[in-house]
Amino acid sequence: MTQKTSLSIINGTSLPNIPWEERPHISGAVMWRSQRNPIIPQDLIPSSNSIFNSAVVPYQGGYTGVFRCDNKSRVMQLHTGKSPDGFKWTIENERIHWQPANQKITEINAFQYSYDPRVVWLEDRYYVTWCNGYHGPTIGVGYTHDFETYYQMENAFLPFNRNGVLFPRKIKEKYAILSRPSDNGHTPFGDIYYSESPDMLHWGCHRFVMGTTSGWQATKVGAGPIPIETSEGWLLIYHGVLTSCNGFVYSFGAALLDLDEPWKVIYRGEPYLMAPQAPYERTGDVPNVIFPCAALVDSETDRITVYYGGADTVVCLAFGYVHEIIDFVKSNAIK
Repeated sequence: MTQKTSLSIINGTSLPNIPWEERPHISGAVMWRSQRNPIIPQDLIPSSNSIFNSAVVPYQGGYTGVFRCDNKSRVMQLHTGKSPDGFKWTIENERIHWQPANQKITEINAFQYSYDPRVVWLEDRYYVTWCNGYHGPTIGVGYTHDFETYYQMENAFLPFNRNGVLFPRKIKEKYAILSRPSDNGHTPFGDIYYSESPDMLHWGCHRFVMGTTSGWQATKVGAGPIPIETSEGWLLIYHGVLTSCNGFVYSFGAALLDLDEPWKVIYRGEPYLMAPQAPYERTGDVPNVIFPCAALVDSETDRITVYYGGADTVVCLAFGYVHEIIDFVKSNAIK
């Protein structure tokens, strides 16, 4: 199944040390779980009640990232983490303290909470987006050059919004972002939208990307990791939610978006790629949740490693091959 097709990863990075485990011999799954899961327990740092839904990027020969750590007062905050291999992590016990990118930030952006970050290298810095509490949830935007000092910019949108995911390059000379307008609660709805900006401050030209369908993605959908640019389109891994008799169930699947007009869906998978089945996905602070926030890709071998939150409690890993995921989406596309 791993023989590469003519597919190529565009603007990709060689990651010879990508965290990786081979597919189990007995498995025919398109994506498979790490045998080390959960790789980050809920109590890795003294202050944490849980650590999950976090973003990871390659950095200086190893890996670093921004982690959601809910503390023992159950306040949702972001912390810096570092790892030599992507498996074993050290996370700062003190949360990130954002520096204002301009004076107005200190006037309007009092922190209420911060959660579910994404991180992307874009042009000359690492941008961080997250769900920022400002009179309700909205999309916070900031950046760092070194994962030591962080600068907060203006929020991208008014409340209420979640799942702000930047594209890793400009599209037609504009910055681009996916988001999911929501409400101030647990949001029993949600579609994915595309927006663009000339300066990472003023966002407009909003376009509908995709909404709910049926089954595992019948209640709401939201963008997951940073989109992956391939010769067949932007590979978007996204989460979907169904409402069961016992509450929400979070799974994830994938879609292909047009390279030049990413609000246009080329293919969208009908079956999920992964659903909560392991004990650490089914049991935790919020049962039955798989929530992907980051993906590493080795352009040389086509390998993809996805970081996801399990049951809103721990951080886990899943593995696959980009071309197999795309073949799966195309072969099982919603008609």
